[in-house]
Amino acid sequence: MIKRFVFNELKEEINRPEIKILLGPRQVGKTTLLHELERHARTLGLKTSFFDLEQPQVLAGFNRSDKNIAEIVKSSGDVVFIDEFQYIPNASKILKAIHDSGSAVKIFCSGSSSLEIHKHLKESLAGRRMIFKIHPIGYEETKASGGSEGFESYLRFGGMPGLIEAGSEERKIKVLSELLSAYVLKDIKSLIKEENIRAFNHLMYLLAQNQGSLVSVHALAGEVALSVKTLSKYLDILEKTFVNFRVHSYSNNLGNELKKSCKTYLYDLGMRNSLLKDFSAMNSRPDRGVIFETYVFLVLHAALQPNTEIKFWRTKAGDEVDFIWVMDRKPFPIEVKSGLPSLVIPKGLLRFLDRYPRTSVAMVVNDRHEGALAKGACQVRFVRFENFDTSMFVTKIK
Repeated sequence: MIKRFVFNELKEEINRPEIKILLGPRQVGKTTLLHELERHARTLGLKTSFFDLEQPQVLAGFNRSDKNIAEIVKSSGDVVFIDEFQYIPNASKILKAIHDSGSAVKIFCSGSSSLEIHKHLKESLAGRRMIFKIHPIGYEETKASGGSEGFESYLRFGGMPGLIEAGSEERKIKVLSELLSAYVLKDIKSLIKEENIRAFNHLMYLLAQNQGSLVSVHALAGEVALSVKTLSKYLDILEKTFVNFRVHSYSNNLGNELKKSCKTYLYDLGMRNSLLKDFSAMNSRPDRGVIFETYVFLVLHAALQPNTEIKFWRTKAGDEVDFIWVMDRKPFPIEVKSGLPSLVIPKGLLRFLDRYPRTSVAMVVNDRHEGALAKGACQVRFVRFENFDTSMFVTKIK
């Protein structure tokens, strides 16, 4: 089993009062994490209960009044785990009541791709919950656990936990196809009009095909034959269900920078390749650069904290940097180069450093070189793709 980095963080939450909520797409390992936490709680001598609300008989047991459900949870043990808590109609009010009653029970919940979750979180759990975003398995997690799959395999098939025991490449492709179908059929079908399913599928394909490129909502709407309002709604749904993320441009009030552009990235490389129906080897792919860029985005996205955000930089003159990691409002540019010929600072990055001379650290993530160069007061670090991970990145820019 691959040990998830977030597990150590979650272990420390067992004795803290907030309600812990694990959020993320379907099949990224939230249930497995809850079961691991339950086993850990038992080693501490704590009484536990686990409610999997995707099991009809378990969910039927919650077909009671809010007060009765609260009493069931409070009397079920020292630590209670509720998988897919969004299936409880008044979940947020019930959890709030349990928290505010002074009960000693500790609650861990998980939620998947459901807009109901966001409604619950907005309603009445503010100040009473701690949210943990669960992502597909990162390449650094597979390395730390001694995984045998190489970096190229990760770029082709991604990090969905269901692939761990899949075995052959053919089996992995089938697993990814099933996961993609489950998302559209189980989660999305209830959120959009039946007649728009085909348009939504087309939108998913276009997002995969144009990943990392500037996205025009008007152009996308025209291609899938939907109104701009409907298309914007679908992009919101994709983001709220943790499947596709928008990255907006970085600007410090400079007139010739693009301010209203965005790029988009899907949450897993394997799911993108499944949408495109292309799992060919990296050295033969025309979108090789996009795959590397997406990998860097996914590493950054998994490292997001309340004081950080991900942007990109592009000017009307065509100067650009793939990502700007903004921490405490300070920009740290990151350029992605899949074919860097030598240890040289890319032109777009040089232009950014000229415009933002106070930048202290920049990075060039590439497939060949490691090292560092200076540009004024800025240290430009070069790191290979397979060595670019969250812990190295976040700690070194401080």
